Amino acid sequence: MLLDLSKLIGAPGSALDFETSLDLSELDFGGCRPAKQPVTASGTVRNTAGVLLMRGEVRTRLFGVCDRCAREFERDVVFPLEAVLVTELASEQNEDDWVFVLENGCADLDDIVNTTFVLNMDTKLLCKPDCKGLCCRCGANLNDGPCSCEPEADPRFAALQRLLNDNK
Repeated sequence: MLLDLSKLIGAPGSALDFETSLDLSELDFGGCRPAKQPVTASGTVRNTAGVLLMRGEVRTRLFGVCDRCAREFERDVVFPLEAVLVTELASEQNEDDWVFVLENGCADLDDIVNTTFVLNMDTKLLCKPDCKGLCCRCGANLNDGPCSCEPEADPRFAALQRLLNDNK
C-alpha cells in the first residue's frame, strides 16, 4: 500500500494518520511461519522542521514452536515503528535500515511494515520470555515444574563427596 505524503513534504508541522494491514503468512523465520494472522500497523507521519517522521506500532499474533521447550505457542506482539522518510538519500553508503525513500511523494507501507516486523523479531522464538526449557537429562518441560533428576555434583567437590559417601 502506498501512502501519499506529497502534501506533507512542503508543510512543516502538518501530520497524517495511517493504518494498514499486511499478509506476512509466507514469511519464513527460522524454519517456521509465525505471522499466520495479518500484521497491522497504525500511527502518524509528521513533518517536523522539514523531516518526515513516521511513528506508530506494528501488531500481530505470533504462532510458533518455542526454541527452548519445543511447545507450540500463540502470543500477541506489539513492535514500535519509527522511521525517517526522505525524498532522496544523501549517500548510498550511509543507508540506514530505518530510513525509507519516498517514490513520487509516496511511502511504501508494505516495505516499512515488513522491515519493522523482521527487525524487531527476536532471534529465538520463545513461548514466554522466562521459558525454563527442557531438562538436559530426562527431557521434562521445566515450565510444568521441576523434574525428578538429581542435581549434578560440581566436579570440583568430587573428593568431598567421596569422603561423605565413605562415612556412611
